[in-house]
Amino acid sequence: MTMLGFGMTPVYAECSKAGCRAEAKWAVHWRNPRIHAEDRVKTWAACEEHRDELHDFVQARDFPVSITPFGIEVEKL
Repeated sequence: MTMLGFGMTPVYAECSKAGCRAEAKWAVHWRNPRIHAEDRVKTWAACEEHRDELHDFVQARDFPVSITPFGIEVEKL
């Protein structure tokens, strides 16, 4: 992991898990079908350690969800 000084911007995408600053290798794509149309896909960045946890959090709510390598976009769920 690259250490950054105050006010510097990370040179990689960070995991979306609260408190985690690890590099994101995965993207967790999801949507809430009660409020989002099929083409409104939200994406969380995920490191190796938190990928399944973030996926399971969304899946437990019966939301459509998929995982791709980070940087791959999903148009519909």
